[in-house]
Order: sequence, then structure tokens, then C-alpha cells
Amino acid sequence: MDGIKILVADDERDIRDILKLMLEKAGYQVVTAVDGQDVLDKFDESISLVVLDVMMPKCNGIDACAKIREKADVPVLFLTAKSTESDLVEGFEAGGDDYITKPFSSTELLIRIKALLKRPHMGSASEQADTKIIIQDLVMDTDLKQIFRDGEEIPLTEIEYRIIHMLATNRNHNFTAKEIYEHVWKEKFLPNSTNTVMVHIRNIRKKLGDTGPTPKYLHNSWGRGYRIV
Repeated sequence: MDGIKILVADDERDIRDILKLMLEKAGYQVVTAVDGQDVLDKFDESISLVVLDVMMPKCNGIDACAKIREKADVPVLFLTAKSTESDLVEGFEAGGDDYITKPFSSTELLIRIKALLKRPHMGSASEQADTKIIIQDLVMDTDLKQIFRDGEEIPLTEIEYRIIHMLATNRNHNFTAKEIYEHVWKEKFLPNSTNTVMVHIRNIRKKLGDTGPTPKYLHNSWGRGYRIV
């Protein structure tokens, strides 16, 4: 773990202390922050991962994540007491990579952190290509990592793009939530992982305008999974 520095932010001192102790015991270097503004003040290129509480004063975790995303692509893990779909969508839209609800176990937290640190970024060589994939009236540019309709980009998060890319490059193949999660998130499937995948699928459909009773792009075969035809 040498050289891996994690920025931990929570406005509750007890939680900060517990997280610091837990992560240092696992071999990580830890920097703590008391609120969102403190996160932005302490964030620099030495930080490998950020753990953000959602509800913090001055600047909340969602806003802090969005500002971090303007200048860096480090993994962001949200700590939240709220796990409704709208809250999760807001966090993912801000650029968050994963979330864990309070109270949480040290084992699950460390598993998620290790998985996030291993996850490739958008610009990784393994995913670079210079081809275009046509999905009816959509054009996926796998070089730019973007999707367009009538020349206009449809804004997607990194995770949303990865999900569509997985389905679009395996047309007519049904992928279960478990298969999508383990391929896209690059980590072990856990009990709440199905909800994470479903939130992203719903948000993708909303952005694509694919929310009607008869899906145009992203189909769900009950009991079998998701596919793009």
C-alpha cells in the first residue's frame, strides 16, 4: 500500500477517527477533512482515492465530488445514510464511482476501496479504439468515449458509458446485474450491487429518452438480464 494516499471526509470526528485508524491499519496513508470545503483545500495530485460523506456543512459531498471531477479522475466512494434512488443518481451524476451506506462494516469498506483502486480509468489502453458503433439513431464513438444523437452528445458518466459499451459490443446477449457489475465495477458482487446496477440502467434510459413501455435501445429480459439489440 506504499504511496497510496486516501482523503477521508466526514463532519463527525468519531467516524473520521475510525476510518483513519481502519485505513492506516490496512497500510494506506490517510488525510482527513471535516467538510466539503476542507476536502477541496486538501485535495491534490498525491491523493489516490477520496471517501466522501454526503451530508457535510459548507460544501456537501456531492458538490465536492463534482468540483474534484473538474480536475481529476480519482475514484470517489460516497458514505451515505441515504440510499434512495434519487440520492444515488445525484451522487453518480456528480462523478461518484460507488457508495456504501452507514452503518458499514470495515470488511465491506476495504473491499470496495481495493476494488476502486484497481479499476481502470476511461482512458485506459485496454479500451481505446477508433471505431464507431451504431445503435439505431445513436452513434457511439469508442475513441472519444462518447455517444451522439444527430450530432449532439448525450452526457454520460464513466460508469454509464461502460455499461452501454459492454452491451453494445455484445449485441443481443443478455447480461445479468451480477455480470454487469463485476465487469464494469471490477469488484465482487454484493447484496446491494443489484440496486446500484438498476439505478444506472434507469438513468441511462432517461438520458437516452428510452423510458417508454417498449424500450428502443436497452431491453430487459426478466430473469435473464439486460441487452442491446
